Amino acid sequence: MSERAHFDTERANPASAHLDRATVAEAFDVFDAEERNVVEAVTVCRAEIVAAIELVTERLRAGGRLLYVGAGTSGRLGVLDAVECPPTFQSDREQVQGRMAGGPDALVNSIEGAEDDRDAGAAAVADATERDVVFGIAAGGTTPFVHGALAHARSIGAATVFLACVTREQAGDEADISIRLLTGPEVLAGSTRLKAGTATKMVLNRVTTIAMAQLGKVHGNLMVDVNTRANAKLTRRGVALVATIADVPEDEAAGLLERANGRVKVAVVMHAKRCDAREAGEHLERAGGFLRDALR
Repeated sequence: MSERAHFDTERANPASAHLDRATVAEAFDVFDAEERNVVEAVTVCRAEIVAAIELVTERLRAGGRLLYVGAGTSGRLGVLDAVECPPTFQSDREQVQGRMAGGPDALVNSIEGAEDDRDAGAAAVADATERDVVFGIAAGGTTPFVHGALAHARSIGAATVFLACVTREQAGDEADISIRLLTGPEVLAGSTRLKAGTATKMVLNRVTTIAMAQLGKVHGNLMVDVNTRANAKLTRRGVALVATIADVPEDEAAGLLERANGRVKVAVVMHAKRCDAREAGEHLERAGGFLRDALR
């Protein structure tokens, strides 16, 4: 066993000790039992996650950015969450970004040694400013690339968040907010793409979705800032959104959406205020982008 074998994410799990001899159904049941604690691990960290979301929201509202930094699975999860924001919320592509050890090639090819380069982590966030949040993700807690990025972020006054799946006693950090998802040993020892990865994705999904909702990108639980010009599916979704919120037939909703240049919120305000797209946009601007406030 490695020198890290005492870390929670590296320890062998007694529940899966006979995985190599289990039937497919038995192996499924082992996974099923082990993954039941993933949601609990996230819930236990509620206070820290809420604080992180509040911090991210504050910085995004002030014109800052959210920069995820990670290696391997952790880095890919950060990139995945970041690239989904523009089509979901029509956010600027610069607003939420994923910075990964090994660069873009590491998204589709494993570049294991890249995570050990602390200086490369600092270089990956060299453009960070005091308005940004640098969000480091390292399931095992010790990734030099991530800690290098966080150290540089602190040195220039950026806000910092650190997410790991081990205790602070096993791997410390100096971030403003430290989230510790204690998912325990994996079914396959050391494979943090499993429980640790699932818990991490849950947290990142909450960070961006709740932050964007706080910024007016959501109406009720509807994606009203979705890019309706991206493809046919999203065009249909946009028409359905306008029809539902404005309570009009779909053909009328389609006309409103067209005159609103594909912007759902503008189309709804046009209908409610009996105005053109320019005036509807002004209503929304005065309301800070919140459709509910613009409709009052």
